[in-house]
Amino acid sequence: MCADTPETLDYKSTLNLPKTDFPMRAGLPKREPEWLERWEKIGVYDRLREKQGRKPFTLHDGPPYANGNLHIGHALNKTIKDMIVRSHQMMGFDARYIPGWDCHGLPIEWKIEEQYRQKGRDKDDVPINDFRAECRKFAAGWVDVQRDEFKRLGITGNWADPYLTMDFHAERVIAEEFMKFLMNGTLYQGSKPVMWSPVEKTALAEAEVEYHDKESFTIWVKFKVVGTDDASLDGAHVVIWTTTPWTMPSNKAVVYGEDISYGLYEVTGRPEESWVTIGDRYLLSDSMAMDVFGRARLDDTMVRRLRDVTQDELAKIKLQHPLAGAEGSNGEWDDLRDFRAADFVTDTEGTGFVHCAPSHGLEEYELYRGLGMLDQVITYNVVEDGSFRADLPFFGGKKILKPNGKEGDANTAVINKLVEVGGLLARGKIKHSYPHSWRSKAPVIYRNTPQWFAAIDRPVGDGQDTFGKTIRERALTEIDNVNWVPKKGRNRLHSMMEARPDWVLSRQRAWGVPLTCFTKNGALPTDEDFLLRNPEVNQRIVEAFEADGADVWYEDGAKERFLGGIVNPDDYTQVFDILDVWFDSGSTHAFVLRDREDGSEDGIADVYMEGTDQHRGWFHSSLLQSVGTTGRAPYRNVVTHGFTLDEKGMKMSKSIGNTIVPEKVVQQYGADILRLWVAQTDYTADQRIGPEILKGTADSYRRLRNTMRYMLGALSDFTDTDRTEPAEMPELERWVLHRVAELDQIVREGYARYDFQGVFQAVFTFATVDLSAFYFDVRKDALYCDGDTLRRRAARTVLDILFHRLTTWLAPVLVFTMEEVWLERFPGDESSVHLTDIPDTPKAWLDSDLAAKWAKVRAARRVVTSALEVQRVEKVIGASLEAAPMVFVADDAQRAALESVAFEDVCITSQIAITGDDAPAEAFRMPETDGVAVVFEKASGEKCARCWKVLPDVGTHDHAGVCARCDEAVS
Repeated sequence: MCADTPETLDYKSTLNLPKTDFPMRAGLPKREPEWLERWEKIGVYDRLREKQGRKPFTLHDGPPYANGNLHIGHALNKTIKDMIVRSHQMMGFDARYIPGWDCHGLPIEWKIEEQYRQKGRDKDDVPINDFRAECRKFAAGWVDVQRDEFKRLGITGNWADPYLTMDFHAERVIAEEFMKFLMNGTLYQGSKPVMWSPVEKTALAEAEVEYHDKESFTIWVKFKVVGTDDASLDGAHVVIWTTTPWTMPSNKAVVYGEDISYGLYEVTGRPEESWVTIGDRYLLSDSMAMDVFGRARLDDTMVRRLRDVTQDELAKIKLQHPLAGAEGSNGEWDDLRDFRAADFVTDTEGTGFVHCAPSHGLEEYELYRGLGMLDQVITYNVVEDGSFRADLPFFGGKKILKPNGKEGDANTAVINKLVEVGGLLARGKIKHSYPHSWRSKAPVIYRNTPQWFAAIDRPVGDGQDTFGKTIRERALTEIDNVNWVPKKGRNRLHSMMEARPDWVLSRQRAWGVPLTCFTKNGALPTDEDFLLRNPEVNQRIVEAFEADGADVWYEDGAKERFLGGIVNPDDYTQVFDILDVWFDSGSTHAFVLRDREDGSEDGIADVYMEGTDQHRGWFHSSLLQSVGTTGRAPYRNVVTHGFTLDEKGMKMSKSIGNTIVPEKVVQQYGADILRLWVAQTDYTADQRIGPEILKGTADSYRRLRNTMRYMLGALSDFTDTDRTEPAEMPELERWVLHRVAELDQIVREGYARYDFQGVFQAVFTFATVDLSAFYFDVRKDALYCDGDTLRRRAARTVLDILFHRLTTWLAPVLVFTMEEVWLERFPGDESSVHLTDIPDTPKAWLDSDLAAKWAKVRAARRVVTSALEVQRVEKVIGASLEAAPMVFVADDAQRAALESVAFEDVCITSQIAITGDDAPAEAFRMPETDGVAVVFEKASGEKCARCWKVLPDVGTHDHAGVCARCDEAVS
């Protein structure tokens, strides 16, 4: 009999208990900045660039605007980009990321003007280059703020040398790219309606406009029929409907539809309050007539239809403006209005007739341009601040909008005057979707002004006809040479490109790159020599911009400096409009991808990745600019994310109070939690975030952290001498290697197609279900209690393999946590998980037959563990090791699989019996696992004092109170 007793021997000290200092509480908000400092100190990004023989991979950064703190959309955007860059780097690429900023444009200019107003200063009294210097300083300040905020999110990149659109070289290239349009014949000056912001006093591009509901005045206006021999029509009125009363002073025509049925109607009765007179006759489309009369408070008993009005009759009619002959009008509206058919007229709303002010409507403009009648119909009644020209009768100086963007007095003045002259049939208000400037949030108008355009349907004169003769043709061709994620992005941009008008390049502002061109004095925009196209002049300009920036354009004597000795400066006028900032950002491929050493070898980015709104923004302008100058798209792949909403699916708004600020999330949870939220969401659609969602994300993080902590503890003293070859391993370990090989393919393919949700879900499920809930649970006994057995060595070898895969698979997502995990095992001044690649995983580990067998084993295990849980809840047993269940298995192949493995270890019981007999009726069953039933029995024997298994042989060995396995391990 042995001298030791269970009471006197401390068996706990003989166990291989896990050892790790890795804390369960992450403390991310406090610790993440330490890792950031470490990465900067050891130069992780630069060291990655030193790796030789790698294929370059470039994600080109769509530049955020340098004018405020980051919002949650910024965090989502930059985190996705970071995951793309990091994952490709760890898959063997030289993945480069050059962050950049949009620095020119109206929002910055507006801020400086706001500062001036607060100090009582007038922008126009400040020398323009002094003003531009203040804009530059403002932008630079916000670049520094945003750079620190992005870095705090764990975003890797060349932060020391980002690109800025206001850098001198960038300004030089933007001007140079503009000059390519000048030289290839696509640049022209035209006067046409463009979206105009009266508040900001500049033209806007479609990408600078967003649509919001707006309440507008709506009026039904009468145009008197004159100049016809038909007595029934003479003196009748054609009625139009408009939601922009302020355009009525600019009316030049009314149009009708060729396929619309029209009738002549007479008023036979009237209510007490009405602007109609009994006997009035009106021309209206038959489908809208009663709706119109209803607006005038007439019902069907007060109106009768006299007859049809044919297209031939309409073609002979002339109309009189309702203000014609008004006292004090000075003949402004006395000319007869044009009246003709147009293909854009419908009879689904309005009256069936459309009021035309070609200076304020693109369809009307195009109609009269096609007719060669623009000279007769274009007006210049609205000036840059959205007010009527001072000498316009009745309305001079009236404003469409106030400086704060609210409704001005122009609409009311027009309506009141029309009422006074008897020109209205009805009026009202309507709430509808209306374009607003996305910067000032104020409504915009269409206004005819001289602007500079890039013609997208004019042949490009640069000899690259293989890409299509026009910018539109080139763009539509190149769209199909790009991979779109998701695929619907292709259709969206394609439809936009098919329908878009010419590109408005000019803005009437001060802070930006000027349109570096000159016009000939006395020449018309249609003349061949209107624009100076001189390579020598162009070269002077770009060299000056390279040396001193675009400010040189505004210096005294600039025209003489650039033209002197080449042409006579007195013969030309210098253009002072600035370029649309979308041209700035659309040109970034040239000075980033093409010109930088860390750019792209062929000047094309592997990926552009932005929000879905950039189909009409950066994706759009970059494509237009690039095909216009190079004939090809600047990107191979375009990845799009949706918008970020609150937990209820509502748009975030400061006024509602439902915004999520990245900085606050980082302060409360840490950046890795925010990054994990990005990885868990389907970013291709709109995604939601809020306190409850973040709590769920933090819970997922804790489960992953626990998985990593378990491995660290089990691998605390692992060395290469413990390593076991896969061929020698037990089946369970070889099954884990099979799953690793499966996962490695899923991870690599998912990262390659930017499917971070798919990657994370696969890895998370593997870590929590296959590993924590199954493999770790099963092998805990062997790891803790075995001596130096093959089983324990194999398990630890697999854990080492899992460690290297999980840390590198997850490093692009959880950049801080995986670094912490890595350094816990591999400390050192130069150590970092981000300097490693995802290890190659042998395909030989794949074993589908073994996987199929273990699927049967795990299915039976679920029935056993569920049966034991019933006994535990009922307090029949305290732990599964107290059980010795009988397992009835009907399927021969499944029963053979269970009998070939240590199924009691798999089920974490002390003993187990497997039989093919019919199961008794009272046996535990699960409907989803047919053919497996369990009858509970308690294990017989004594409880091992070391491993806690209940076995008959406990107490019969050299060491008291232990089983044979533990006796050998203690020895």
